[in-house]
Amino acid sequence: MGKNRKDDRSLQASKAADAPAPDLPCQPPVPKTYRPRIGLVGCGGIARTHLEAYRKYGYEVVVLCDPNQVVVDGLRTTYYPEAAVYADAGKLFARADVDVVDIATHPDIRIPLIRAALENGKHVLSQKPFVTDLAKGRRLIALAERKGLKLAVNQNGRWAPYFSYLRQVVKAGLLGEVVSMDVHIAWDHSWIKGTAFENNRHIVLYDFGIHWFDMVACVFGDRPVHDVHACVGKVRGQTLAPPMSAHATIRYDGGMASLAFHGNTRFDPAESTVVTGTKGVFRSSGAVCGNDAVTLTTDAGRSTVGLAGQWFPDGFAGAMGELLCAIEEDREPENSARANLQSLELCFAALASADSGKPVAVGSIQATPDLYIEKATAINLGDRYETE
Repeated sequence: MGKNRKDDRSLQASKAADAPAPDLPCQPPVPKTYRPRIGLVGCGGIARTHLEAYRKYGYEVVVLCDPNQVVVDGLRTTYYPEAAVYADAGKLFARADVDVVDIATHPDIRIPLIRAALENGKHVLSQKPFVTDLAKGRRLIALAERKGLKLAVNQNGRWAPYFSYLRQVVKAGLLGEVVSMDVHIAWDHSWIKGTAFENNRHIVLYDFGIHWFDMVACVFGDRPVHDVHACVGKVRGQTLAPPMSAHATIRYDGGMASLAFHGNTRFDPAESTVVTGTKGVFRSSGAVCGNDAVTLTTDAGRSTVGLAGQWFPDGFAGAMGELLCAIEEDREPENSARANLQSLELCFAALASADSGKPVAVGSIQATPDLYIEKATAINLGDRYETE
């Protein structure tokens, strides 16, 4: 080997020069003038964040709907004292003065509620995950299109500040062609102990992981995708019924994404994302759902990105705001139900792969497997509008 040849075995890269961060439109979208009257169906745990976001951004919520009178009254007192309260969602859907409905229930009862809202002429923001069966989702999408209505999904993670900036970086072409996306999350998900969520054997990949499958879909866009190889497992020390650790590797044409979830982490929870492209690298790290150390490195140099806002509640405002902007501008929402089917295909393939132990072609699985650990103790909602 020649003496003058550079030896790169130390794997040390040259230090990039500092550069100003590109100014990208990553704040939650807000309609210019459109301010419809909104109804919320489902006033469980996450509804508080919905209402906090809507109040912060000046959106008018006029109806809260849930059979649990105590809970719904508490939310009305705190956020929208003038709002009407109904136990029956049909009364909300029948109101001619309500244009937009936020349906924040579990998937089990969400489909008939979405259908009823659309049939009564309401634009709809559906909770995530949108559906457990893509054929049923497509029928809802077709109904919305026949009615001339917008149907969007509350994939609020898209407007978490660090993910929102990442989406704009990709849209602007600053990374070139994406080569890889790697996400690692270690957190404590024990809050589900004793709740209906603990009955979901794929709680990590499905209910939690859908946010990150959605981000993978956003980052890789329309790139051809081949398959997903996933696994789940219980870990030592966990007391929750479902497996709390999961991995998924998604193989794209000329690229790959990996997701690592560890939901039984008692100490020092953290999240990190690295997206590598042919022209640059995006990195974020920090608190789970709150990465505040964000950098972008390209030929222009290394930028430290300062971001405003938080996933909770600004991400929720982004999901609703995008729907309202789409109504105002008469266009498809970025978080449309149709676009969300791609994210669900990734997720469903991961569930099937975790069950089979083999890679599963994306698009080959059109519905979730049985999600519940014990069918007899699966979510039994009756007339309740439980939220996630």
